[in-house]
Amino acid sequence: MSVDVPVVGQVIEATPAQPYLCFRLDLDAGMLGAMMMELGLDRAAAGDTPGTSLALSDVTPELLDAAIRLVRLLANPRDIPVLAPLAEREILYRLFLGDQGPRLCQIAKTESKLQQVNRAIGWIKRHFSEAIRIEDVAAQARMSPSALHLHFKAVTSMSPLQYQKQLRLQEARRLMLGQAMDAATAGFNVGYESPSQFSREYSRLFGAPPLRDMARLRAVPDAGVPV
Repeated sequence: MSVDVPVVGQVIEATPAQPYLCFRLDLDAGMLGAMMMELGLDRAAAGDTPGTSLALSDVTPELLDAAIRLVRLLANPRDIPVLAPLAEREILYRLFLGDQGPRLCQIAKTESKLQQVNRAIGWIKRHFSEAIRIEDVAAQARMSPSALHLHFKAVTSMSPLQYQKQLRLQEARRLMLGQAMDAATAGFNVGYESPSQFSREYSRLFGAPPLRDMARLRAVPDAGVPV
């Protein structure tokens, strides 16, 4: 994942005997840049046109081995300060040599189009409940409005305003389920002035109006708050 995009996920196969396990590694642009130079990768080779923000690749045995060794360090906390950086470095090395190499180069480039889109995303996340103008978002990204729209959609498959709308609706859903807030109040809290517009757009995204969606979620044992 090269930028932060609003997604909804659900674990469909998990039991106490075979629980769902997830490994997540936050990528540091500085570390990626240093390794990129160490490997002699040409910054221009990655190009300046960002791809989609989410991508899947098959895990190689070597990459899986490095990830497992990093996780196993949890059983020996004393080893973590010394050995964890080595395992993380190997993971990045394996990623650079695989299908995700060009994507990592994009993340490492401080002034790539991807980083400019990232700045726009960060600004929208901080102001998602406010009325925003595309010109203001473009200024934060240091791009023209037309360039921002083009590259933002290439990365997120959404326009900046569609991205803001998804953030609003997902936060409203969280407020209703996690804090038992009524639909009108939740909609107002995330920036909607019209309850009917909120209900319409909520139904379009989640497949049911707020009250029906909450009833469905609460009927599922241990459903938790959607993420």
